[in-house]
Amino acid sequence: MKVVVLVGGVGGARFLVGLKSLLGAPEHEVTAVVNTGDDVWMHGLRITPDLDTCMYTLGGGIDVERGWGRADESWTVKEELAKYGAEPTWFGLGDRDIATHLVRTRMLRAGYPLSAVVEALCHRWQPGVRLLPMSDDRVETHVVVSEGDETRAIHFQEWWVKHRAALPAQSFASVGAESATAAPGVVDAILEADVVLLAPSNPVVSVGTILAVPGIRDALRKTEAGVVGLSPIIGGKPLRGMADACLTAIGVETSAEAVGRLYGSRKTTEGGVLDGWLVHTGDRCDVPGVAVRAVPLLMSDVDATAAMARAALELAGVSVG
Repeated sequence: MKVVVLVGGVGGARFLVGLKSLLGAPEHEVTAVVNTGDDVWMHGLRITPDLDTCMYTLGGGIDVERGWGRADESWTVKEELAKYGAEPTWFGLGDRDIATHLVRTRMLRAGYPLSAVVEALCHRWQPGVRLLPMSDDRVETHVVVSEGDETRAIHFQEWWVKHRAALPAQSFASVGAESATAAPGVVDAILEADVVLLAPSNPVVSVGTILAVPGIRDALRKTEAGVVGLSPIIGGKPLRGMADACLTAIGVETSAEAVGRLYGSRKTTEGGVLDGWLVHTGDRCDVPGVAVRAVPLLMSDVDATAAMARAALELAGVSVG
């Protein structure tokens, strides 16, 4: 079986762990198309938060309590940068994590595309899932915010990490997306898949950013695979993170139904991408043209997450022995 999953960071990575546990047999192939809109240059280093979170989580090197960054991390370089007053001081780079950023930056500056860099880094971590960046081109999410009488655009990381999404967001812009192309292998993986899943990741700045890359939405609409999404909203609240602030900024209600309608049906909605939509038990939901099923969607442990993945595959018409 070939399964493709569109994912963001922490939630997407945890979903991949459950899916990997479910599809443990070597004959199954899982490809994760990972959001790179959160990527940013900091202190001369290229940082790819969602790719690294997926790689570390699947490879057993993640800080489990935080859900991001390396386990057994130290912060000597961060402390020294702060003593120099080197901005940005609000973005924490751990010492172990910096090693990954150094290798990535050196390879990028030597001319390697991001997809080749990811493949090289994964040789160490052996994630058991093929990780593909959504694009080798530079695409960055910026947020138009209002602060007092001032309206300005800032990088998503500044809004998310420094301000904790507290600054009112007026809109989001995927800078560079219009001229970007999908990374090698992304479109083919979708077109050749048996199932395509949209992980319970942020629908605006994770999955939404992936869909903004030309060619990816079209591939989802053309593939013969069933396309099933899992709601990141449970009982009107995000599964994790601050997706509610993102949805509010684009005028979408924070509900499983509203997010399902945002993605839309492949059958009845122009540009829609869904055949099926999983929502949490007890959430009422109607998405025209989409088969909706309610199952437990709390990723409390690997087994619970594997059960979610099984339900998604079954809704797509595929059974797992």
